[in-house]
Amino acid sequence: MFKPATNRVNFPTIDTDVLEFWEQNKIFERSFKDKAGGPKFMLYEGPPTANGNPGIHHVLARVFKDVICRYKTMKGFQCVRKGGWDTHGLPVELEIEKELGLKSKKEIEEYGIKEFNEQCKTSVFKYVKEWEQLTSRIGYWVDLEDPYVTLHNSYIESGWWILKTLWDQGLLYEGRRATPHCPRCVTSLSSHEVALGYKDNTRDPSVFVKFILDLNRTNDSGICNGFVETLQQIVNAGNLAHFVAWTTTPWTLPSNAALAINKDESYVVIKFATTDEDEVNENQYLVMAEKLVEAVLDGSDDYEILFTAIGADLEGVCYTPLFDPAEANLPPGALGVFQNGSINSDSNLTENDMFQNSFKIHTADWVSMSDGSGIVHIAPAFGEDDLALGREKGIGFIQTVDLQGTITGNYSFANKFVKNADKEILSDLQSRGLLFKDGTYRHTYPFCWRCDSPLLYYAKSSWYIRTTQKKEALVQGNQKINWYPEHVKNGRFGEWLQNNVDWAVSRERYWGTPMPIWECPECLVQTCVGSVEELSNLALNMPVGEDLDLHRPFIDEIKIKCEVENCNGAMTRIPEVMDAWFDSGAMPFAQFHYPFSGEENFNTQFPADYICEAVDQTRGWFYSLHALGTLLKNQPAYNNVICLGLILDEKGQKMSKRIGNIVEPMSVLEIHGADALRWYLFTASHPGESRRFSERLVGEVFRKMMLTLWNVYSFFTNYASLDDYDPTQTPSDWKPQTELDRWILSELHSLIKEVEDALENYNPTDAGRIIQEFVDNLSNWYVRRSRRRFWKSENDTDKTDAYNTLYRCLVTVSELMAPLAPFVSEELYQKLVKEVDPSASDSVHLSDFPVADESLIDEELMKAIRLAMKVSSLGRSIRSRAGLKVRQPLSDVLVSPKNDDESRFLFMVSDQILEELNIKTLNSFENANMLADIKSQLSQEKSANYQSYVAIEDSSYIVAVNTHVTEDLKDEGIIREISHRIQGFRKDAGLDLNDRITTYMRLPESLISVVERFSEFLKQETLTTEIVFDEDIEYDQVFDIEGENLEFRVIKA
Repeated sequence: MFKPATNRVNFPTIDTDVLEFWEQNKIFERSFKDKAGGPKFMLYEGPPTANGNPGIHHVLARVFKDVICRYKTMKGFQCVRKGGWDTHGLPVELEIEKELGLKSKKEIEEYGIKEFNEQCKTSVFKYVKEWEQLTSRIGYWVDLEDPYVTLHNSYIESGWWILKTLWDQGLLYEGRRATPHCPRCVTSLSSHEVALGYKDNTRDPSVFVKFILDLNRTNDSGICNGFVETLQQIVNAGNLAHFVAWTTTPWTLPSNAALAINKDESYVVIKFATTDEDEVNENQYLVMAEKLVEAVLDGSDDYEILFTAIGADLEGVCYTPLFDPAEANLPPGALGVFQNGSINSDSNLTENDMFQNSFKIHTADWVSMSDGSGIVHIAPAFGEDDLALGREKGIGFIQTVDLQGTITGNYSFANKFVKNADKEILSDLQSRGLLFKDGTYRHTYPFCWRCDSPLLYYAKSSWYIRTTQKKEALVQGNQKINWYPEHVKNGRFGEWLQNNVDWAVSRERYWGTPMPIWECPECLVQTCVGSVEELSNLALNMPVGEDLDLHRPFIDEIKIKCEVENCNGAMTRIPEVMDAWFDSGAMPFAQFHYPFSGEENFNTQFPADYICEAVDQTRGWFYSLHALGTLLKNQPAYNNVICLGLILDEKGQKMSKRIGNIVEPMSVLEIHGADALRWYLFTASHPGESRRFSERLVGEVFRKMMLTLWNVYSFFTNYASLDDYDPTQTPSDWKPQTELDRWILSELHSLIKEVEDALENYNPTDAGRIIQEFVDNLSNWYVRRSRRRFWKSENDTDKTDAYNTLYRCLVTVSELMAPLAPFVSEELYQKLVKEVDPSASDSVHLSDFPVADESLIDEELMKAIRLAMKVSSLGRSIRSRAGLKVRQPLSDVLVSPKNDDESRFLFMVSDQILEELNIKTLNSFENANMLADIKSQLSQEKSANYQSYVAIEDSSYIVAVNTHVTEDLKDEGIIREISHRIQGFRKDAGLDLNDRITTYMRLPESLISVVERFSEFLKQETLTTEIVFDEDIEYDQVFDIEGENLEFRVIKA
């Protein structure tokens, strides 16, 4: 019936055999087909990009996706697990740039967009085999035979339909904003992409710059108040007056067009006494916020306030530009002025147009007194607040930096990258006496999440999805989503939604979904195309059939006739492509080519029941899915989400190729197998927490869980094979009789309920932990305490009950852990169930999830046994402290339970405690003085001593063991040691478990009488039929007790 299983198991070999079994029997395919009548359960697979090898973080996400789907399948659901490949985007382009040695967009275009995109297309499938191999190897079931692929025309067309739908609703628009811009990649980033690249403790200059008052322009403006009169007096005395402004971006100063203050705050004109480089005393006349004077002057009190005014009195006061934009020889279009909210960069702009509202002080409510000087340098070309103020006040727009981050014009610091130009800009200001002071400022700053370049907030035209218009729907929809961990809902994700900004979806790149917007060069009218058919109807030169490729540059060649009356222009497509996060967010629709086909599939599989990715996706894929689901269908795109924490190395550091601490998943799989790796990832920490990872940590799980379970299975099969145990002969109404059997089956059925509850609540971590705790108790309490029942030669009812109990435990555990550890559970199921009952389901993964039998759950018995375990654990700790082996019997143990309610449990299980601890009697503390003394000691120390007793405490339990060993106890301890050694000799001799033996001994005279006294115990424990004291036989085993040699030989009887 059962074949003996060796405890020298090779789990990677089991994995291989199970994978072959699944493949040959089409188990994955059947897990879908066989559940055709059941309810649907939809997993949305976050698409990876296969242009690099998968890492351990990919394994983490994939096994967390797999476990829920396997569980739902066993619960009767038909799980849809459509795989996908993310094939577009900047990450792909950057890899190809490296391969080809290209360093700029100009070089890409010289190489050829067609050729460049062809390289991108090839690269995204470069590591598909490696991904498929790892996916299979870790037991992640997903349909990769028919995946969705974001570069396919059908996928792109669905994306076009989404954009056209948003366009028709007025939710897609072009606007000039201060967009996060990567100068290396020369493209904008969305707000959720920016969130991926922040670096703490970034060093930047901290600069206080002096702007010279222009009294003539101020007077011409007609401003007349006490503040201006004070400045007039300073100038009349032959001095200069300066406005002090603070910035951390000196490279933006050539683009300065205004200064901003808070109209409600107090500002002061001060005379500040300083000493120049030649130690000549001089006075500086400075304007700044009153609240910040001491901070700006570094605490100096060597100043005099000449005048105080509210900010409103400063509005309109003029100053001299730090750098004259008219003399800078900037590129065409770089110089303009806001008129009616738009920038007029006409080459015929006059100096009066530029200066009318520029280089003046303006008020803005957002000017803060928390740092700086209370006067803010305004450069509308950089920064959203600056741009908004420029529009509002009609300020000049001075763009001195190109899209590569290089300063243009004829400045001495031109042709340098902005961050590299800071020092020269400050040197220039210093030479003209316009630098008040400089230092270093450390703050959090965004970098490109792909190329690591510092981002610039660059005012330029981009395309946006108006997500702010649907903010309330986004926020309310989030409340319908079940987040695991729950705090993400209103924390990281909820706060992101509350601070929602419009989604910048256009990218000035090449390899991506082309934006389906055409613009007429004559009348500038724009149109959005929503399908290939629509494009075909409008196009002047539409390719047909297999020649159709919707990527650049082919799509760029298609022209559309302008429909505007009396306009004969041919509309051309705008050059931008879509944000790759748009591609991934479109997958609920585009994976089925919705709405052009697959409408039935979409309607039954939207929204998803479950998604899972790492925490960084809260502002990536989780957001793009949620945004498009809400905008298009007015509901969330998913119902449940597990949000995973990061994977760190064993020391808690982030994994990095540079540091050299990356652990390749395949190396771990080859050592410990897939289940140990999966089990560690599930149980090391809860989903939202970071988890440390190393081969050693997986090895600990391998030993504690996988080997423990296998050893129990090996124990069972070895004895079951000897006794020809047949579980099919067990009556259907069989119930356990012994306390130990009733207890473990009660724990088992309680476990079923707990595991089901955990998995229903998307908590595989606790599910795995409680299964592991059960396996540990099964091995170290039930099996260990039941060994003699299996050793008995006669097949009585007690022995049969032990077999029935252990068999049911192993079968049920294999089913419970199947979603988490699919390989070893399959191996156990095949050997324990399928080979016993051919009519059973062909795979554990096609079977039903266990159902708890409430009638077998005995809460009080479980509490009692857990108390026995706790007391026994404390008793063993005392033995360890006292240096007394468990084989040495002791006289008595005293126990103080945590509460009175547990006192009744204590004596229910006293026999088990005494047997566990090898102690003769158990009592409660009857000596109140003794207990008080022990408690007093334990309040100061880890252990207490009272006469011959040693006591310890844990969780309000106090256990005291009498460590005095009498001569009788000592003799019994020697016999138990001899018994233990003979068991080892049996194993060394290669004897079977049930083999009877003759035991030969040569002992000191003092021990012969001891052995004779305990001979029956020794025979029973070691299956010895006869003990022979023979001086002449050749002995092959020897050990020492108290300095005297004991010699043995065991021979099969």
